[in-house]
Amino acid sequence: MYRYSQADLLRILRITARQLAAWEKAGLVAAAESYSFFELLQVKKVRDLCARKVRPAVIRQSLEAMLKQVAGMENPLLEAGAFSTGHRIAFRHQGKVVEPIAGQFMFDFSPEQRVVASTPISSYSEAAPTDAAELFARGIALEEDPNHQAQAIDMYQQVLEIDPDHAAAHINLGTLHYNRQEYALAEKHYRHAIEVDARYALAYFDLGNVLDETGRVAEAIQTYSTALRLAPTYADAHYNLALAYEKIKEPRKALKHWRAYVKLDTVGPWAVHARNQIQRILQADGLKLIQGGKQE
Repeated sequence: MYRYSQADLLRILRITARQLAAWEKAGLVAAAESYSFFELLQVKKVRDLCARKVRPAVIRQSLEAMLKQVAGMENPLLEAGAFSTGHRIAFRHQGKVVEPIAGQFMFDFSPEQRVVASTPISSYSEAAPTDAAELFARGIALEEDPNHQAQAIDMYQQVLEIDPDHAAAHINLGTLHYNRQEYALAEKHYRHAIEVDARYALAYFDLGNVLDETGRVAEAIQTYSTALRLAPTYADAHYNLALAYEKIKEPRKALKHWRAYVKLDTVGPWAVHARNQIQRILQADGLKLIQGGKQE
């Protein structure tokens, strides 16, 4: 795998040694004598966030909070699109935007607010990637641009040629196929990710989405439930499971998960919908909405 020296990194990203040292001290960048493309991309994202006046301590807190909020995620800077929101960060992940420190889901931002450039840095084309980690990082970079989805798919396929059991590549490839409504291919990759790691909550959640989308709601319910057994605070899984129970006319079961969701997302737009569903179900059943959220 091609390695970039520290001098290369400083030149390509146009940062100073002092800046890099500060990010290393803050725990955002690992100190090293040389860097992979994967690591270069991470430093770039830290640079872009700091350029928008986000303090390194806030970046670190946001990353830690995101890891707790999204089951199965390992590196939010590389697995989700990052934005500055004033002096904080929000992440775009699977069609939603979350501000992890506050635990809030938000409406999406306009394209000009993107922190990360939508096209890879031209200097990265100097060497053809051969390492799975580097190919995966390039896939992430390509995936951020809607015009490069096909190239991102090709990049993830190359990852799987090197490492057929790369669970994260299966997840990302599955999501790209899902977004193209290629549900059979998406399901194939999500199931493979589960075979690789049976405790990968995100894979069960994504598989549940495919099953739900293709009309297999009962199977989707089982799959969302597995995701929640692995990650009980997985807010999106509670939300989608509630929707699935609504589809099969099981409002009482849906109620449990609407309530769980609003405890995890207290003020976001989806929380408003969840509260409306709670009130509707209780009224339909002739129950009273008890203060504190306890069910009669």
